[in-house]
Amino acid sequence: MREAAKLGAGLQSGGLGELKRRLLFVLLGIIVFRLGSYIPVPGLNPESVARLFQQNEGGVLGMFNMFSGGALNRMTIFALGIMPYISASIIVQMYGTVSPKLLQLKKEGEAGRRKMNQYTRYLTLALSFIEAVFITRWLVHSNTVINANAVFYVSAIVTLVTGTMFIMWLGEQMTERGVGNGISLIIFSGIVARFPSAIAQVMNQVRQGQMQVITLVLLFVVVAAVTLVVVYFERAQRRITINYAKRQQGNRLYAAQTSHLPLKINMAGVIPPIFAQSIILFPGAIAKFLGATKGFAWLNSVALALSSGQLAYMIVFAITVIFFSFFYTALVFNPKETAENLKQQGAFIPGIRPGEQTAIYIDGIMTR
Repeated sequence: MREAAKLGAGLQSGGLGELKRRLLFVLLGIIVFRLGSYIPVPGLNPESVARLFQQNEGGVLGMFNMFSGGALNRMTIFALGIMPYISASIIVQMYGTVSPKLLQLKKEGEAGRRKMNQYTRYLTLALSFIEAVFITRWLVHSNTVINANAVFYVSAIVTLVTGTMFIMWLGEQMTERGVGNGISLIIFSGIVARFPSAIAQVMNQVRQGQMQVITLVLLFVVVAAVTLVVVYFERAQRRITINYAKRQQGNRLYAAQTSHLPLKINMAGVIPPIFAQSIILFPGAIAKFLGATKGFAWLNSVALALSSGQLAYMIVFAITVIFFSFFYTALVFNPKETAENLKQQGAFIPGIRPGEQTAIYIDGIMTR
């Protein structure tokens, strides 16, 4: 909502020129992100790195690589991707529901939001450092390093942490100066970047007879149908009838009016799956990186269990998606605040008393 209001104000004041500047800034940010995804971490043997990730293709690392836009497979400066920032955001938001200090910050408006963003950045730095240490140890134990000395450890860790912090900063700049949410656009660009190679692989299978043409057609039909359903549910709304009592302002008398309170069916959007993936990927990746260390081989079983397609992964993923659907909806939409605003405006839901009963009614609709 904040980004949409900002864009609307920009369009009114600057016309299409403002929109073009914002779109160009987003495009520039995506280009910078994609270029950084090809700059390797210094001190690594490219052939050994390629061989290592071919041996560990799929699983936790496959999912991690998808969110990094392929940067992990190439072990570039953006190998950690944006996932540490997402994990930090989850922790800060969840802690903000029980911490009196953070609850107070939420009530302080823009100043409080900036302070919470600052806490998120600090936590992102800490999580990035932890992941960078483990992935560097994993690379050393996997014999992909040209010279595994202290200089390499320091340079690799600093490079990986700096890469994540730069992506975080880039996403924030895209949000402020571009269109939409910068972090979401970075994640989207990373995933979409793999589409051309995936399509080429499918077409190659069709040419070689490994896949029938009818199978390819059915695949596109299913993808189109799923996309249509997703768009439908994303745009769907539940409209609650609102009546405005007859009121007088100055010498003018306003007649009673009827309006609607639109509530999105999917209030949380795509945030729950992204948060769920982050929750699973962080411990799964740490287990995979640490599993190469002597005495911690048992962690490979944990990493395997948290790989995509495994029963444990599907159970944990489903539970976390359901949890974050309710949790994030509660964060972005406050029924008590909405009910209080309606009461102050002289509006009410037919058959429901204004105030607390209205809040309970709206909350019941949102949590069905």
